[in-house]
Amino acid sequence: MADTRKPSGQARTLRRVLHYAARFRKHLVLTLVLAVITVALTLLIPILVGRAIDGMAGRGLVNFSAVGRVLAAVGISVLLTALAQWSMSLLNNRMAFRIVRQIRNQAFANLQTLPVAYFDGHPTGETVSRMISDADQFADGLLMGFTQLFTGVLTILGTLGFMFSVHAGITLVVLLMTPLSLFAAAFIAKRTYAMFDLQARTRAEQTACINETIGGQRVIQAFSRETAVLSEFDEINERLRAVSQTATFYSSLTNPVTRFINALVYAAVGVTGALAAVSGRMTVGGLSCFLSYANQYTKPFNEISGVMTELQNALACADRVFALIDAQPEQPDPADAAVLTDAKGSIEFSHISFSYVPERPLIEDCSVSVRPGQRVAIVGPTGCGKTTLINLLMRFYDVRDGAILADGTDIRQITRASLRAGIGMVLQETWLAHTTVRENIRMGKPDATDEEVIAAAKEAHAHSFIRRLPQGYDTVISDRSGSLSQGQRQLLCIARLMLCLPPVLILDEATSSIDTRTEQKIQSAFRRMMQGRTSFIVAHRLSTIQEADCILVMKDGSIIEQGTHESLVRQGGFYAELYRAQFAQ
Repeated sequence: MADTRKPSGQARTLRRVLHYAARFRKHLVLTLVLAVITVALTLLIPILVGRAIDGMAGRGLVNFSAVGRVLAAVGISVLLTALAQWSMSLLNNRMAFRIVRQIRNQAFANLQTLPVAYFDGHPTGETVSRMISDADQFADGLLMGFTQLFTGVLTILGTLGFMFSVHAGITLVVLLMTPLSLFAAAFIAKRTYAMFDLQARTRAEQTACINETIGGQRVIQAFSRETAVLSEFDEINERLRAVSQTATFYSSLTNPVTRFINALVYAAVGVTGALAAVSGRMTVGGLSCFLSYANQYTKPFNEISGVMTELQNALACADRVFALIDAQPEQPDPADAAVLTDAKGSIEFSHISFSYVPERPLIEDCSVSVRPGQRVAIVGPTGCGKTTLINLLMRFYDVRDGAILADGTDIRQITRASLRAGIGMVLQETWLAHTTVRENIRMGKPDATDEEVIAAAKEAHAHSFIRRLPQGYDTVISDRSGSLSQGQRQLLCIARLMLCLPPVLILDEATSSIDTRTEQKIQSAFRRMMQGRTSFIVAHRLSTIQEADCILVMKDGSIIEQGTHESLVRQGGFYAELYRAQFAQ
């Protein structure tokens, strides 16, 4: 899904970047001082060279000692200039990458506060592209801006001052022709921002496609979709090529256009300066000095035009990163929100209504009351709202109407942290962190001892396969780990739940990837685990829920039947049809 956020505009984005830069005032001041030193020494060299030329103005009139002193001064100036430029580059590197580090930290911190709805609407690859690729592009543009902008502006001002001191008339010729270069650079720069913004968005689309393809490689190969996926990638890649080529072409026009105008300025200076030298109003050394200044004066315009091109790209990328930082976080807990402690496990859905999309109602006026310690199973066809009911209980989403009560308190008046701390989940979709098996199991209870971790693994029937791993419980795994089957990953998630054992349990197709024999053993462990705990079991296999205290039968977002397995079968309704369909002889 494309980002629907409107561009903030260059000016606003630039002000925001400068706000980050203002935090490094000492670096900026020191950079400015070094830029002044660099420019002053650079401008001093033409004067020294001019003096050397004047010291060799005629046959037999060469002042070798004076020329030697001038050349020594030139050498020292060059060394000091190189040292100042190296120091300035070091400072600019440090400043630019610290700014990018702060922005990345803020973006990642905000990522932890975003609601689930944000991730439903933004491909993972696009978000990754903003965090990595766009931030890197921004850093490159920022680095070039800091490095060349200060010295460029100071060089222009310095050369103008020196040229006025040498010959005011020729300097006025230079000034009159300068706006042509500025106008050309500004004209092109305005039009390249939108192109670089489109390039960044297309690059994010490509990253999302790559991420999706890598994640679903087995499915793609199983359904022989390689050719179709290649075609889709080629189409995105071709669009990125066209967009990048257009952006680069137009941005690249800036330098040759300004160089052409600056060449005209240099030619005008050469002609007028030569006439002044012939008429005796300027020495040959003065003309050489003036030509050097004219060249130094025009050179920063070429550099600044390059900086402006990079800044267009950097600001476009920065705007996308700022969009992630500015994304609306999850609705904060009320200031007077209660902390759920010593939860009893009483849950009540009171006339709740909810829909992911306003024009497509899903759950309408749904009510159910669950007593502490009760085992509640939720069944129904795909898309009827089973998992949505669990998402609402966990406050991944908030109800549109009605209320969900935990121990008599509206869960919107309870802090999310305390609510979720009292609920344990095992989902059909597993997630494992890139760390050891031990730390993955310990996720819900970080202070658990090794003995407790091993006991939970044994309870989940995961201990035997963990021992066979290369380093046992110290084996590093990840969500994409090919060394574990889907069933083994699900067993680790079950062990994670069995370690912390909160008062409310949610099992959403928790054994869907586990073989029948192991499932029977785990169901026995689940029964012991559920004793005295409120439990919600979402299942398609009705054999796993027949012992539930209450079965909620959902259809089209509503609870149409409610009761025990035996009573629902006797009713002969929708549940009885599902049961007969699964267990027909």
